[in-house]
Amino acid sequence: MGNIQQQPKIIIIGGGAAGFFAAITAAMTYSRVSITLLEAGREFLSKVRISGGGRCNVTHHCFEPSQLVQYYPRGGKALRGAFSRFQPKDTVAWFKSRDVSLKTEADGRMFPITDDSATIANCLLETAKEYGVHLRPNSPVTSLQKIENQFWIELKNGEILKGDRVLIATGSNPMGYRWAKELGHQVQEPVPSLFTFNIKDARLTDLAGIAVENVRVSLINPDQKKLEQMGPLLITHWGVSGPAILKLSAWGARLLHDQNYQMPLIINWLPNYNRETLQAILLETKQSQPRKQILNFSPVEIPKRLWQSLVTFIGLDTKIVWADLSKKALNHLLIQLLQGEYLIKGKGVFKEEFVTCGGVNLNEINFKTMESKKCPGLFFAGEVLDIDGVTGGFNFQSAWTTGWLAGKGMGII
Repeated sequence: MGNIQQQPKIIIIGGGAAGFFAAITAAMTYSRVSITLLEAGREFLSKVRISGGGRCNVTHHCFEPSQLVQYYPRGGKALRGAFSRFQPKDTVAWFKSRDVSLKTEADGRMFPITDDSATIANCLLETAKEYGVHLRPNSPVTSLQKIENQFWIELKNGEILKGDRVLIATGSNPMGYRWAKELGHQVQEPVPSLFTFNIKDARLTDLAGIAVENVRVSLINPDQKKLEQMGPLLITHWGVSGPAILKLSAWGARLLHDQNYQMPLIINWLPNYNRETLQAILLETKQSQPRKQILNFSPVEIPKRLWQSLVTFIGLDTKIVWADLSKKALNHLLIQLLQGEYLIKGKGVFKEEFVTCGGVNLNEINFKTMESKKCPGLFFAGEVLDIDGVTGGFNFQSAWTTGWLAGKGMGII
């Protein structure tokens, strides 16, 4: 009889989406493997439970990897190959195999048909238990070291655990970054991504709650490079929010951080028009509707109160009619409609979902297995990596994908 190779002892630090999916994948793939999942808090999967307003935006209905990677301001290139192995279609199939069906909403976001995040959390918990994953809540880790060929993990209560393979899936957590550095990795400083903009401006005062279906928003950085996004915008009590703003905050996360969240935002309220076509419409209105008051008659599709605010802002008398619109005033109105400048003075938080850009350098990770190139036996998954997506289920998908890859990779002898 030949020697029977012992399966590795796996320890996973972090009981979120990535850590759980890695633990389950390893347990389902490799028999007799010992898997311990450590969570500092008393509850596993806390972010899963609160995401999507408690409904859990599991993934996004984008099943083409080359398109999917375009939703990741950081990490898209590294994820291209990863998504060819495990992508949203696989996520849907995996949950379906566990009797959890997902539905697609108009914007492509996918939720459990129950509209309850507990459906997802319970599915993961039950599957982990079914496959023998040793779940340990209330187990904060204080140190992680590699001694010879084993990892030594010290818990807050003084207990020492020893593992052959360790997965760091701590999310955006200073401890996870510290251990990565101590074990030889470079870490890009994490800064917030996916946030709203604080703007105090007379043009937006008293307009909270007004939504504009499609705008173009842009930032011009000190190098004169333009970052822009299109989509719906929501005016809030503190400034602006909505998909266009959140996408712009993600792509401009590091730039905005470097500028201390103080920089001009250009808003084009009518991106389907250029200056010439819009000018022609305003001049035609001047001819065809000369006696109509400008304040009360907009020739373009824009919320009435927003139109009135912009007209008032350029100093027009409230009773002025279209026939009396001067060339100078028309130019001012064009500027406000197509390239109004609003000063960002700080950021808000997008609901309960806190996403960062930054993390472990992706060049130091083997994206076939999620194993460190610097420290054999060490793996990473989820938001501890320098990967982040825009809102819509993309951050969870990168957690499922990197967790799945790590789960497969950790059991290889």
